[in-house]
Amino acid sequence: MITNNVKGFRDIEASKKIAIRNIIENTFRLYNFKPVETPMIEYEEFVKGENLGDDAVSDIFRLEDKGKRKLALRYEFTFQLKRLSQNKKLPYRRYQIGQVFRDEPITGNRWREFTQCDVDVVGSSFQDEAEILKISSDILKKLKINFTININNRKLLNEILDEVGISEKNRGKALREIDKLDKLPEKDVKENLKKFDAEKILSVFKKPEKYFEKYKNYQEIKELKKTCKLFGVNVNFQAFLVRGLSYYNGSIFEVKSKMNEIKKTIIKETIAAGGSYLINGIQSTGISFGLDRLELLTKLDSKIKQVLVISLNQDKKAIELADRIRKLGISCSIFYGKPGKALDYANSYQIPFVIFLGNEEVKKKKIKIKDMVSGKEKLVNWQDLEREIN
Repeated sequence: MITNNVKGFRDIEASKKIAIRNIIENTFRLYNFKPVETPMIEYEEFVKGENLGDDAVSDIFRLEDKGKRKLALRYEFTFQLKRLSQNKKLPYRRYQIGQVFRDEPITGNRWREFTQCDVDVVGSSFQDEAEILKISSDILKKLKINFTININNRKLLNEILDEVGISEKNRGKALREIDKLDKLPEKDVKENLKKFDAEKILSVFKKPEKYFEKYKNYQEIKELKKTCKLFGVNVNFQAFLVRGLSYYNGSIFEVKSKMNEIKKTIIKETIAAGGSYLINGIQSTGISFGLDRLELLTKLDSKIKQVLVISLNQDKKAIELADRIRKLGISCSIFYGKPGKALDYANSYQIPFVIFLGNEEVKKKKIKIKDMVSGKEKLVNWQDLEREIN
């Protein structure tokens, strides 16, 4: 029997991931977003939508059921908003955290199954866009990740392409190449743009921000920056920011870890991204976090308080003590067996405290607690237990 993981999929120890997820979810709720869950499997036609040229759409996992229906695994959550937002009072504010799937090459920190955390507003304004970026800022500060937020606008990009004279046929391809400017050497991007007769556009994107003020749609950049300031969020204009999904129709944003952290963690990719788009003809906005990448970047200490109670023929008292410890909000389990094996067990699962409970401890109405890091042991009163563990 083959028990190996399928290529691109993995088993993980999830304690840190759960701690990060809790921070993200609690922050979403603080801003009054409502949680939803949607099916992982949808009709292939619905998953693909109108975005057939997008790389992510071409990477969907395709399935077929016994009824020969063409199905697919979801590759993101946004398309499902078309169904979720129907007949909802606007603005409709929802968040979703769950697994998404892409049948794409595996490189570095990219997997074919990963956890995405989305927050969206259907029926949005500039204030909602700025608030989405404030939520992003709050989350990353709580996770102790240094970051920068870059913004651009698809209308501005189209205006520039019109001025330079890039044909409608080559526009999408040219934009995808421009989006690689912070990932590939400029000469490589220029060579790729030559295929679409679009290399002349490079000189525009190297101009300082002041240059772009002449464009009509730069006003939306100006408005978003002004609104972000009200929320206390710093954003940077990045003229060549495109984002790969074609459904964006206005503001686009990308959150990256700062260069020193990128070097330390070998992450050269975006940790959150989003923008504005239409859902059922209604202007909307949202952002998506890659939870797996956040896990690699965060300096968050996700260790939880844990205790192992070792019952030395005092099962009843051990069960009572474990219940008491859990009521303090501390994780606790009981080991019924030899102390040596119990200590090995505690070490293997990095449980920081063990409590010995035998005849002597019961007689003295005390408990013996051992700090597994320092190796120190002491007898303490039951009522002093919480203080000792903390």
